[in-house]
Amino acid sequence: MSHAQRIYEYGGPEVMQWEVIDDTTDGVGGNEAPGAGEVRLKHDAIGVNFIDVYMRTGLYPASSMPFIPGIEGVGTVTEIGTGVEDLMIGDRVAYAGPIGAYAETRNIIAERCVLIPDEISSEIAASSFVQGMTARFLLKETYPVGPDTVILLHASAGGAGRLIAQWAAHLGATVIGTAGSDEKCELAKANGVEHAINYQKDNFVASVADITEGEGVDVVYDPIGKDTYPGSLDCLRPRGLWVPFGQASGVIDPIDIRILSQKKSLYATRPMLFDYIDSRDDLLRNSGDLFYMLKKGHLNAAPSHTYALKDASEAHRDLEARKTTGSIILLP
Repeated sequence: MSHAQRIYEYGGPEVMQWEVIDDTTDGVGGNEAPGAGEVRLKHDAIGVNFIDVYMRTGLYPASSMPFIPGIEGVGTVTEIGTGVEDLMIGDRVAYAGPIGAYAETRNIIAERCVLIPDEISSEIAASSFVQGMTARFLLKETYPVGPDTVILLHASAGGAGRLIAQWAAHLGATVIGTAGSDEKCELAKANGVEHAINYQKDNFVASVADITEGEGVDVVYDPIGKDTYPGSLDCLRPRGLWVPFGQASGVIDPIDIRILSQKKSLYATRPMLFDYIDSRDDLLRNSGDLFYMLKKGHLNAAPSHTYALKDASEAHRDLEARKTTGSIILLP
C-alpha cells in the first residue's frame, strides 16, 4: 500500500489530500507494475519547488484531475519494465518531471532518470537537482557568465538563489543579490553574494546604481516577477539581459515590448528548465555538471528545511509565506 498527496481542485495548501494510491488515475502508478520503458521507484526524498505551488493553484494547469503534484524526486529502483537496459533494481536515481513526485512510490519513464553518484546523498540530490540544473543553464547557456560579468540576483537567499550565487561566484562573477531581511542578506553573503540588498529597507534600483557606479549590471536573474518589475530593467546596462524565470510575487502584466528599446535596447528571455533538459543528452550534460560541482564541494546544497511527505501542505504554507530560506525537501 502506497500513499500520496492528491489534488482534486485548485486552491491553497489545504487542497492536497493525503491518501492511499489504489488506481492509476494520476498517471504515475498506483500499485501496478511499471510499463514498457518505465521503472518503479520507492522515493527516498522529494524536492519542493515553486512550480509545485503554481500547479496547485492552477497558474500552471494540470492536464487532468485529480493529480499528484511534484516534479522532483530521488528514489531507489524496485521494479523494471520491459525494454529498460540502463537501470537495475537497487539503483538510486534522481529525476526532474513529469509530475507525480509527492508520493511514496511511483512509476516513471526510465529515460528521465539519472544515476546519482555514491558521494552524493539522496537528501542533497533531492534538494539540488531541479534548482542546481536551473543554476547551471541560467549561468552557462542563457547568459554565459564569467569573471567580467556583473549580475543582479533577486531572491538570492532562496533555494535556487543560493545555488545560482555560489555557482556564479565560482565562475568569478560579481554577484549583487536582493533578499527580504538582514538575516537573509547575511545568508546570501555566505553563499557567494558580494553585495546584498535588503529590499525591505533600501531601493534596489538605487543601490545597484550606487554599487556599479551607474554602469548597471550585465544580466538580471529574477524569480520574483511582479514586485521587481519594471525595476529590474532599470538595473541593466545598455543591451543587458533580463531573465525572469519565476513569478513568486505574481504574474507580470502584459508589457509593451517597446519598453526594451526605451530602456537602452535591452534583451529579455523567459526560460524554462525543461526546455534545457528535453533531450537525454541535454539532461545528462546538465546533471553531470551539477554532480561534478557537488562532488568537488563547489556547491553547498544541504536542505535547509525538511518536512514529512504527509505534511506537504505545511511546507507549501511556509514557502508561500517566505518563511523559508534555501531548499525544502519532503521525506516519505
